[in-house]
Parts: sequence; structure tokens; C-alpha cells
Amino acid sequence: MKNKVLLILALAFLLKINAQETIIFPNQERRVITTGVPFLLIASDARAAGMADMGVATSVDAFSQQWNSSKYAFSEAKSGIGVSYTPYLSKLVNDIFLGNVSYFNRLDERSAFGASLRYFSLGDIEFVENANDEPRIQRPSELSLDLSYALRLSDQFAMSVGMRYLRSDLRIQGVDGDASAANTFGVDISGYYQSEEQAYSDYNGRWRAGFAIQNIGPKFKYDDGGLDNFQPTNLRLGAGFDFIFDDYNKVAVTAEVAKLLVPTPPIYGYVDADGDQTQASDGSEPTIIVEGKDPDVSFLTGIFQSFGDAPDGFSEELKEFTWALSAEYTYQDSFAFRTGYFNESEDKGARKFLALGAGFKANVVNIDLSYLFSASKVQSPLEGTLRFSLTFNIGAGEYYEY
Repeated sequence: MKNKVLLILALAFLLKINAQETIIFPNQERRVITTGVPFLLIASDARAAGMADMGVATSVDAFSQQWNSSKYAFSEAKSGIGVSYTPYLSKLVNDIFLGNVSYFNRLDERSAFGASLRYFSLGDIEFVENANDEPRIQRPSELSLDLSYALRLSDQFAMSVGMRYLRSDLRIQGVDGDASAANTFGVDISGYYQSEEQAYSDYNGRWRAGFAIQNIGPKFKYDDGGLDNFQPTNLRLGAGFDFIFDDYNKVAVTAEVAKLLVPTPPIYGYVDADGDQTQASDGSEPTIIVEGKDPDVSFLTGIFQSFGDAPDGFSEELKEFTWALSAEYTYQDSFAFRTGYFNESEDKGARKFLALGAGFKANVVNIDLSYLFSASKVQSPLEGTLRFSLTFNIGAGEYYEY
């Protein structure tokens, strides 16, 4: 009897506490992870875009720097230059774009280096104080400068390390007191496997696989009093197989998954001490984390925390993986047709699209085109956009890999 009385008193005490300090938090079913310099995640070349934004395990090309620079060690060309142009929000404006220039050079049988410049322009923005004033033009932009070195550790496997300088100049001169650009750096680590060609019953085949951990680097801010921004640290894993039917016809199928290695936003709430269902503006009812983990951590801690900090547990962690499937048909290494599908969870951004692409080769020049069809309720800023790339291969056929 005594134990029952104590239990009842304890329950009453807990109910009293909960009645006085009710925790209120808004409905946060969609927890989209945001980072600084997100332009790094945009596919800047038409070949990768035509296969649903993938490239970690596809065959080598001049634009491998963005996806997996270790592929350069398997290039049959001595060197190459790639130039690409991607309009952005083309249905609304005509001066926002992403440009890319890439270069690689295979030093010998086992090593290669690459370099690239990506420039993201947000177009011209006009500012006027009065209707009769001459507008002041601002051109916010972001850029990255990359260098990489790839080394073959065996006949079938190579690894690469890349360094990246980032500059984000988004602040408005004359409006912000300290309008200096944000600067930081990042590191990429990647690997690529390509098997020997094997004979099967009706065709020959070759396996491919790759991984990349990209944009590993410190958080950055735009001013002394601003918030710290994570870089879009990203993990990519992919695998594929080449169906080689004869000397003229080949079909390459590839699958890829990716995940941002950045903390998931927690569910925030506050203690509603007075029971009015609103938060006091004087700070007497501070914001607290109801579910999840504190995202205010270093970038290294954030990488490891990102695998287990989703408020809804493992099921939400799985939603943070995007996946893509693609196929590329090549005829006589002169014409290519590509297609792919990309999927992202509705709660994590809802990017879903079908991509189509084509490639043409004339002597040492490759021309690639791609087009995107959105399959999501959320309209893609690249929907209805025709992207194109040019590649110039120098010393083609100097190395034999296939």
C-alpha cells in the first residue's frame, strides 16, 4: 500500500511539472539540410547532367575533376581541356549561369594531375534610392579553383587528392558595412576502380566503381557577427558495368548514391511557462533542442555526427541519401545517347528528375548536350534548360586502357 501511495505522488509531481513547463515546438516534418556555396553541387558539364548528375563511377572525361579526379589516371588521351556553360533559372532571367573550365594532363602510366575553375554568376542586380537616380549595378558571384593529383596504386585502382579554393562574393557593396567576400578552402579524397575486359557468353564486359568525399573543409562566415556556414561536404558512392557487344556498340549502366555529411537540423522548441502557446520576446522562454543533436559543431565533428543525428532516427537518415540510375549507349566512340533518373526524398528537398543527353565526337573535339525534365512538385531551377560542353582531347590514343 505504501509503494502505491508513493507511485501516485510521484506521478502527480511529474504531471504538475509538465503542466507548468509545457514544451511547444512547431511541426518540422521537412528538415532540408542547407550549406554555404551550394553551387558546388550543381552538375557543371553536360555529360554528367545527361546521366542525372552522376560521375563518381562513370568512365573518364575532361570534367572528372568535379566528380572523381582519380579517373584521370585511366585516360587514353595525354591531356584534355573541357569548357561548359549551364544557364540557371533560365525561365526567369538570362544572366545567371555556371561556367566551368577544366584541364588534365596524364604525366605517365600511373599518374595525372587536373585543374579546374568553376564560376557561378548571379547576374546583374540594380539598386536605386530614388526613382530619378542612376541605378548602381552589382554582380554577386562565387567561384572555386581546384587542383588534383591522381596516382594508380595498381593496374585497376587509383586514388586522388584534390585541393579547392573557394570565394563567395554575395554581399552588396555600399549596403553592407563590411562587404568583403568570404574565402575558405576544401579537400577532396577519391578512388576509382576499373576491371580488365572480361569475356561473357554473348558480350564482353568491364566493371567500374568509385567513391569520393568532397568539400572537406572548415566552416566560414561572411562577417564577424554572422553565422558559420558548413561547406557542402558530400559522400558519393557508385558502381557500373560496361556491356561491350562489339567494336561499335557499347552500353554503360551506372548507379550512384550520395549523402551530405552535414548535421541535420534538429527540432527546436521552447518551454511555455505561462501556458499562452507563444514564446516570450524577452528571452525568458529560451529556444531549446527538443529532438536531434546540436548542429553547432566543427566541420569534422559534423561529418561523423551526420550519420546519426536525424531526429526521426535511422528512417530519416536513409531519406538523406539521394540515388540515381543512368545508361549511356555509345556507337563507334563517335556518338552517344544518355539518360538517367535522379531521386531525393520529399522531406529533404524533393528533387526528382529525368535527364536526357547526347554526345558527338569529331576528331579531337567532343560536343555534349543535356536536357532535364522535372518529375517533382517542386520545380527545378534547371528545368527546361539546355546545357552544353566542349572537350578538346590532346594526344588521343597515346595510352591504351580499353
